[in-house]
Parts: sequence; structure tokens; C-alpha cells
Amino acid sequence: MKSSVRFSILDLAPIAQGATAGEALQNSLDLVRQAEAWGYHRYWVAEHHNIPGVASSATAVVLAHLAAGTRRIRLGSGGIMLPNHAPLVIAEQFGTLASLHPGRIDLGLGRAPGGDQATARALRRYLGSNGDTFPDDVRELQKYLGAPQSGQTVRAVPGQGTHVPIYLLGSSTFSAQLAADLGLPFAFASHFAPEYLSAALRIYRERFQPSAQLAEPYVMVGVNVFAADSDEEATRLFTTLQQLFLNLVRGHPREMPPPADQLNWDAYEEAHVRRMTRVSAIGGAAKVRAELAEILAETAADEIVATAHIFNHAARLRSFEILAGLMAEFSLTTPLAA
Repeated sequence: MKSSVRFSILDLAPIAQGATAGEALQNSLDLVRQAEAWGYHRYWVAEHHNIPGVASSATAVVLAHLAAGTRRIRLGSGGIMLPNHAPLVIAEQFGTLASLHPGRIDLGLGRAPGGDQATARALRRYLGSNGDTFPDDVRELQKYLGAPQSGQTVRAVPGQGTHVPIYLLGSSTFSAQLAADLGLPFAFASHFAPEYLSAALRIYRERFQPSAQLAEPYVMVGVNVFAADSDEEATRLFTTLQQLFLNLVRGHPREMPPPADQLNWDAYEEAHVRRMTRVSAIGGAAKVRAELAEILAETAADEIVATAHIFNHAARLRSFEILAGLMAEFSLTTPLAA
């Protein structure tokens, strides 16, 4: 296990059953302010579309809202689904954010659609981008955010020269290889798709090529963290996430449900949901500490990106407060590069 680990938060602005998107976004603002006070390193928001329980679809707009309400914490996308957008548009959006909030903005990129295929077609109408064009789209985006080049006819304004740091996200070996080739930090989506975690991290570290942004590999891993004042309470809170994934398995995404006393699933569904949530730390402080240590021993991650779909906002805040109390035990001893 590394002796120097950062802790950050991934938020999808979850919409609870009976609540509104506006309430979800206000909860996110409340959480990011608390996260800043508790000492979390960064706070990322994920792009998803056509999912009833997610309010973070207009990711750059949400980040502007969060940045205006905070002062120090790094903010970014975890991630922008780049094939849904023209690279120039993303460069202008994040260049604007970086111009308004210098030194605080990250740009995490993924190549999945962030929704179903019908939604992807609606998003990408006439765009011509897809997962296969992702490597070229990343390079084009880097060009727009980098220093102006002689003869460059199209520039991102704002954006050019901001050098917004780029992170690649993935749940397979594809993005791991690309991140290694480009010398970029790599974040693995192990909080919902852990199957290729070990293989992807091995490929990334073995094939990493230093770049102007990053001299050595930098690994971030997503972890579901459900912390409470007792193991039993945390286990009950976790049933909300299990229900969310069960609804996805059944092809019927829903708003975030309250905890359940019993989950009505068959053996196949249970096995599938348990595979999806394997990289999780659930319990009181002592149990969460031990499970995080196991995850760090397995991954040697530089950074834990914690996420938690918890129905009750006060319980969600308490979960991240408990995690913040454990951060010193995995504290930084030397500066990290990314």
C-alpha cells in the first residue's frame, strides 16, 4: 500500500425518489462545500444522459455552479464523454471554467456514451464522433488547450494556453493503453465495472510514456464508500446502490430509492450486482479503514475517488465526514504530481 494517497469525491448529483433535480444540485453544492472544509483533494462530476436519477448531464454548467460556491478544492469532470461533443466545444467550456477559476479545473474524459444508444444518437447528431475516434478527439482537444501553434486556424477562446490537465477514464484496457501512450493520469471506474481493474492498471504502468503533463504513472480508482456510525447502518444504506444497479440490470433505471429491508432479486441478478460493486468499503469507521487498506494493497492507487449514492442527504454527508476522518491514516507524505 502506498504511504501517500489522496482522497477525492465523484458525484452524479443523484435525484432521490420524491425529490427534484434542483434539490439534487443544491445537495451537491452543500456536499462540495463540506468536502472542501474536510480536506478532500478534488470533486468530480460525471456526465450521464436520459437517466432519471442523475442531474449532472450538463456537466460544465454544474461545475460552474460548484466552483462559484467554493474557493480552493479542485473541480472537474469524471468524466466528459468526449465522443458526444466536438472537442472545440469542450475546450471552450473548460477553458472558460479555468479562466474563471485558475488552477482549480480538471478535465476527465471517457469514451462511453453515458446513456443508451438512442440517447447517444440524439447527442451525436451529425457529429461523426464515436468511441473509435476517441484517441484523435483527445489529441485534438489537447491542441486546443495547449499553446498556440504557428498556422493554427481554429483556436479555443477561452481555452488556448490554459493547459487544463486532462485525465483519461476507463473500465477496460483500451483507455489504460491510451493514457499510457499519451502520458496522462488514468482513472479506473472500479466503482461499477471492476472486472478489468488489475489488467488495466498493469498495462498502464508497464507502458507509460512520460509527457509534458506527467512524468510518472498516476492511478486513480473509484470506490463506493458507505460509512456510518455502525456496520449495520452502513449495510442498510448500501441497499440503495444495490437497487440502482439492479434496476440498470433490468433495463429500467429509476430515481435513487430509499434503503430496503429486503432485495427481491434472483441468483443471476444478485451475482451481477455483487460483481459490479466488488470495489466497495461499507461499514463503520474501522471496517471502512480495513477495506480501503485492502483496495490500496490490491491497486497501489495514488488516489481514491469515493462515491456514494445514499438516499438521505444527511447520511451522505455523514459518510463522507467519516471517510474524511480516516484520510490522515493514509496521508500524504510527499507531494504527488497529478
